[in-house]
Amino acid sequence: MSTMKTPRRLLLGLLSAGFLALLLSCGGGGGSGGSMAGFGVGTGSAPAATATGGDSTGTGTGTGSGTGSGTGAAGDSGGAGGTGSTGGDAGAGTSTAGNSNTDGSGVGSGGTGVTADAAGIGAADGLGSIILNGLRYDTDSATFTIEDATGLQIGMSARVAGKVDENFTSGIANQVVSAAELRGAVSNIDVPAGTFVVMGIGVSIDSATVWGDANGLADVQAGSIIQVWGLPGAPGTLRATRIQVSPTVADPLATGAVQSLDKAHKTFMLGQLTVNYGTAVFAGLDESSLANGVVVRARGTTAPVGGVLTATKVQGWYAIPTSDGVAVQLAGVITDFVSRGSFGVLGTPVDATNAQITGGPVGSLGNGVKVEADGFMSGGVLVAKKLRIRNVPGTGGPASFTLIGAIGAYRSPADFRVRGQPVDADAAVFENGTKFDLRNGRKVTVVGDRVVDGVLIAQHVTFSP
Repeated sequence: MSTMKTPRRLLLGLLSAGFLALLLSCGGGGGSGGSMAGFGVGTGSAPAATATGGDSTGTGTGTGSGTGSGTGAAGDSGGAGGTGSTGGDAGAGTSTAGNSNTDGSGVGSGGTGVTADAAGIGAADGLGSIILNGLRYDTDSATFTIEDATGLQIGMSARVAGKVDENFTSGIANQVVSAAELRGAVSNIDVPAGTFVVMGIGVSIDSATVWGDANGLADVQAGSIIQVWGLPGAPGTLRATRIQVSPTVADPLATGAVQSLDKAHKTFMLGQLTVNYGTAVFAGLDESSLANGVVVRARGTTAPVGGVLTATKVQGWYAIPTSDGVAVQLAGVITDFVSRGSFGVLGTPVDATNAQITGGPVGSLGNGVKVEADGFMSGGVLVAKKLRIRNVPGTGGPASFTLIGAIGAYRSPADFRVRGQPVDADAAVFENGTKFDLRNGRKVTVVGDRVVDGVLIAQHVTFSP
């Protein structure tokens, strides 16, 4: 009997192995439904799985000891990468966010982790590495290009290119670019209204405006040269994010959307300022690309005469990607508001129909409201996943600045630096320690709500382990 059973068991084992191999060859990684992940068994590395939904596509990858691949429909949730195949001791798979027209996020419910190509434009609201529009980018491998300052500081406008995770909670920067928007003689100062004019361009401030070397607008003198970083709003206007009352350079600089372009006479308007670009060098855009509505920086070497600035250089302002599926962060002032699903930020159409909106009631959205929008480009429109209301004219809004790093130049709780930024933490709330634990070299996270005369007034200080 035993001599008969052994071949039979061997035969059954071979048949089972063949059946298992047949299953694997048919794609054990198939996923189904908007949030289902593919899986597989075997040995080796898992190739990518793909899921599609609507007119959006996502891709996913998995690693570990499993082998397999699969394709599955992602239902109505928008495309999401399926989880990579797993087997035995396989690790979890990940997915890359694609573009979506359904939930406004470009991300379905099935993927996690892998970053997507991204660009962020706004004001630096933190250092360590750089925090832009509330999202922290690691800058360990980034290149920096800084004009009009010796280094990046809180409140400076900037463009960050790199990658972000699908939920816009963290990113990795490969390039950081920053330059001032406006420099020239100030006039028409209205302290109660928080407005002034520089070379025919109207500037407004809000609670998040950083004062690099002054206590506020009352310190600004008519006729003096000031430097402003900010975000263009309606043509001829700028929302200031940082102001330097005594810049080290006086050469005039103006930024805004081109108006009244006259190619025959080589002039255009920025607000009430006429720019003559007849002898200007172009950078970041070609002269042939000039058109009404394009945002540019015009630089000169002498002050305007009779309201005309002779430009020596015309630069393209921070480029905003338009390719489908690119993750984009924009901070700016709403223009051309029609509805929650149709308005502009920095000249880019935004659809926030399905966005998660925080910072204020949806009904407060309208022209002049400062917002931060995170989402994915689709057909030239930023389909927002998140929208944060930062300032409503006449109502105000939250301001928050963050520093992450080691303490330096310590003199007292009211006088030390983090990332080169002066800090006053004398009245702050401390976590994991007290003000008596402050000393050079201690790693901290400092959060404050305003920068006055170049000093961040800290509300909270947390000591790192």
